[in-house]
Amino acid sequence: MPKTKSMSLGPLTWNEKAPLFILGPCVMESEKFVWRMARKIHAICTGLGVSFVFKASYDKANRTSVHAFRGPGLEAGCRLLAEIGGELRVPVTTDVHTAEEARMAGEHVDILQIPAFLCRQTDLLLTAAETGRVVNVKKGQFLAPWDVGNIATKIQSTGNDRFFFTERGTTFGYNNLVADMRSLYWIREQGFRVIFDATHSVQRPGGAGDRTGGDGVLAPVLARAAVAAGCDGVFIETHEQPEKALSDGPNQIPLKNLKKLLQTLLAIHAVSK
Repeated sequence: MPKTKSMSLGPLTWNEKAPLFILGPCVMESEKFVWRMARKIHAICTGLGVSFVFKASYDKANRTSVHAFRGPGLEAGCRLLAEIGGELRVPVTTDVHTAEEARMAGEHVDILQIPAFLCRQTDLLLTAAETGRVVNVKKGQFLAPWDVGNIATKIQSTGNDRFFFTERGTTFGYNNLVADMRSLYWIREQGFRVIFDATHSVQRPGGAGDRTGGDGVLAPVLARAAVAAGCDGVFIETHEQPEKALSDGPNQIPLKNLKKLLQTLLAIHAVSK
C-alpha cells in the first residue's frame, strides 16, 4: 500500500495511527436535535479517546418522495455546523449539491462532501476543490473502484491534494446495494485514502415504495469487515431513535449502540495494522 501523509481536517490532524470516524445523523431535524446529537457523540468519542468528524445534512436533495423532509437549508445549516465545530472543537462536514453551494458551504465547514450521484460533476468537483477545503467524494454506485482516478485528477488540477473517497456500495439489481471489500484495497492501491460508509452501504434506495429502506442491523457487520480489510476510516450515520428519524431511519445505527461499535472497530484496527 502507498504511504499516505497526514492531512489537516480543521482542528484535527488525520494520520494512520487511528481510523477516522465520520459520525452524525442523516439530516438536521431541528437545531436542538443537532446540538443534542453532536454533544452526545462528542461525549462518547471523548470517553474513548478518539477523534471524529461531525456530519449532518442541511438539505437531503435526492429524497425519494417530493413530500419528504429535506432539512433547514444551506444558510441555517452551515451556520449551525460552524457553531458546533467551534464549540466542540471538532471538524464538521455536510453534503453540497451545486457549485454555488460548495462556495457558500466552504466558508463554514471543514470538509465538503460530494454525494455519490454527483461524483462525476466536473464543475462541482472543481469548485469544491478551489475553496481550499478538504473534499470527500462518495464513489457513485455506478462506478468501479479504478474509476476514482479520473475524479482525483479533476480535484488535483486545482492544486488541492486534500481529498479522499468514500465507498458506499455498488448497485446490485433493483433497490439493493452490495459492498465489495476489494474496492477498499483497489482504491488505496491507487494511493488514495478511502472511508467506508457502513450505513449507506446497507441502504435499499426506494425499497419502501415512497421512501428508502435499509438493513441497519448489517451496518456494524460491514463496518467490522471494512476495518479488517484496511480502510482508513468509517462513516456512520446514527440517531437516537432510528425508527422515528425523518430521513434514512432504516439504515442508521441507534446512538445507544455507537460506543460499543466504535470500541470493536478500534480493536480490529489495532490488529489489522
